[in-house]
Amino acid sequence: MTYRRKTPEEILQYMERMRRGKLKILIGATSGAGKTYHMLREGQILKSQGIDVIACAVTTSRRQETVEQLHGIERWPSIHWMKEGIEKKDLPLGQLLQRNPEVVLVDNLAHRNREGARFSTRLEDISFLLEQGISVITTINVYELSGADIIARHYTGIRAENTVPPETLDMADEVRFIDVSPETLLKRVEDGLLGHQVPLAICHRDNVAVLRELSLRLMADGMSDMLDKHRMSEGLVGPSGTAERILVSVQYHWNGSIYIRRGQQIAKRLNGELIVVVYVKAGVELTPEQAAFKSSIQQLCDKIDAEFIELPLQGRRKLAGQLAELALERKVTRIVMGHSKMSLWQELRKGSVIKGLLRKLRSTDLFLMADRAESEGERIMAMRPAKPNSDRSAAFRRPSQEEANQRTRSLHKGSLKIYIGAAPGVGKTYTMLREGNHLKAKGIDIVIGLLETHGREETKEQIGTLELIPRRKWPYRQTELEEMDTEAILQRNPEVVLIDELAHSNVPGSRFKKRYEDIQQILEAGISVITTVNVQHLESLNDAVERLTGIRVRERVPDALMQMADEIELIDVTPQMLQQRLREGKIYAPAKVEQSLDSFFKLGNLIALRELALRELADDVDERLESWESRTSLRGPWRKKEFIFVCITHSDGAERIIRRGFRLAYRLKAEWHVVYVGNNNIRNDSPELVKIRSLTQQLGGQFELLQTRRHKETTAKMLARAEDLGASQLIIGQAKPKKLRLPNNEALFMHLLRGSRVRDVLIVSREEY
Repeated sequence: MTYRRKTPEEILQYMERMRRGKLKILIGATSGAGKTYHMLREGQILKSQGIDVIACAVTTSRRQETVEQLHGIERWPSIHWMKEGIEKKDLPLGQLLQRNPEVVLVDNLAHRNREGARFSTRLEDISFLLEQGISVITTINVYELSGADIIARHYTGIRAENTVPPETLDMADEVRFIDVSPETLLKRVEDGLLGHQVPLAICHRDNVAVLRELSLRLMADGMSDMLDKHRMSEGLVGPSGTAERILVSVQYHWNGSIYIRRGQQIAKRLNGELIVVVYVKAGVELTPEQAAFKSSIQQLCDKIDAEFIELPLQGRRKLAGQLAELALERKVTRIVMGHSKMSLWQELRKGSVIKGLLRKLRSTDLFLMADRAESEGERIMAMRPAKPNSDRSAAFRRPSQEEANQRTRSLHKGSLKIYIGAAPGVGKTYTMLREGNHLKAKGIDIVIGLLETHGREETKEQIGTLELIPRRKWPYRQTELEEMDTEAILQRNPEVVLIDELAHSNVPGSRFKKRYEDIQQILEAGISVITTVNVQHLESLNDAVERLTGIRVRERVPDALMQMADEIELIDVTPQMLQQRLREGKIYAPAKVEQSLDSFFKLGNLIALRELALRELADDVDERLESWESRTSLRGPWRKKEFIFVCITHSDGAERIIRRGFRLAYRLKAEWHVVYVGNNNIRNDSPELVKIRSLTQQLGGQFELLQTRRHKETTAKMLARAEDLGASQLIIGQAKPKKLRLPNNEALFMHLLRGSRVRDVLIVSREEY
């Protein structure tokens, strides 16, 4: 609490903000994403709450669904004019001021007005309305943002007719992303829902995917900034863990550019920011050679869009502390530096930077880069290789019986579509049911296999005439439980089945423990499935979600399900809108509202989960782009063959290190192998071993138990096994501070690092384990 009296200027500014209208922007990858539909639907919701809403300069393109959303909303005539034979619509500002509604719905934020208009752009029109206390909900395509238009043109050839300044989204009180998969958009084009003048560029699947990824990353960056501000206001320090920030520590030396290039590749694959820092002795002039290296490093940083920082060195023994402080201040998630080349005695005499960092770092991983420049040359990853010429004759080669059977099974298998959201209540089930009704209207045989409306009337209304398969009842401990009836679905054998809550755990006694296993069986039977899930249920994000929200999610699904999905769409809702839905009783019963707002539905949690969902889907889009091999993906190519070797021992952090290994291997398209090191007394069927083996295999890795008789043998055996497997990167967990102070454990840990100088080593931050 502050007791300082506000100045007249502060009071005036506050009154101006209170009087000013609110701005909400709906952004999409391209035309046809559904921005206008959702804008009008939000208008209908506001109207039902007694808000005075009008629509002006709205373009429905005669799409039936969109036209229906206009019913009941007052339409205010716009000013029509022609440009190169195409009709344009301007806002009649004077008439709108006289009408003075509470909210105006208007399309095409990037529109440029006719000559002689009061303002030259729609953005200026909207700013004027906001100043008059009129709120606005509007729409825009991602390639109509200045800056994003250059990226879009480079990758897709699409040119925006008009653009708005990049800071336009910062003006908005809320920004909502309207997602559409390439498959859905192309189906809309095929069905003629986008009219007859569809730009040719958006008829290409890869172009739509690039624009979609661009939108997702733009939104995720906005969420990252919002989360940083929120954490600062809450007094939280260090990285949140949703966005990657890579700090490369180099010297003015010949290998400096190699480390920076490696850091650039890591930052690109992890979609993170890149910072380069050099510590120099204060008051000591650089030698001509160092000055030349400094110039080349600065030029490289400019070229790859990395931030360059030069700071005074307070002394070698203080370097670890300086790096740790910088990492904390800049919210760094990973520090990249070279292996130490000093001997044990040199480290004792001069001090070990790596050992110092391991004692001081929190929530920041340490990546030690193998310097292979002398033997292998600079490690810059090349473009994805073209398919060899021999592949051209593959079409004429007779497939083996096994290949033929596999292709037949693939053709018979049903397709999987997943609606993903950041939290309960975003509208996944509503959208799934809406799509179900559209498919039924087209003559598709579709049923509801399992539905959870949670008492939401809006959701119940979307059931319409869809057939609902009754649930199966299970007797359990003197009570009766209900569960999805998989056998009934298989007997009914529809073309498509809608199944809610992918991550659900089945009741005891069911054939499968998890609902996703039922779905896999249904898909194998040739029935397509549309389902829903929240991002916090993904197995590999379990640790990140707990760190962000303080909640350990028990119901989880393998990431492989997301990878096998034919289509994934994000249902995006702003945190403010989601909290409002919660207060209105549209998510949970009134008795649970306050408790939810104080726990899972805290503003900071919703911001973080939304950013996670946006980034996760952006990565999925990028992976699909690469798999299509149509063009380089936005985050850059990666061709170097990597083999990830994950070393774990008996510790609380073993599962977390395995998940980290999977996520890194997935980003690098690498094979990965988990080795559990224990003594001869550990049993292969022990509960701990069974648990981590199951997790490794579920995530697609290979698991191995490595037993040792004596403590001293551990390092040698681990290094020998890594060498046998041809591991290029080692992942280990950071030892606990107490263990690090024990001579034997410290010697073991540091000996492992010294023995791994020929390969990269990622030391995972200890955090809570």
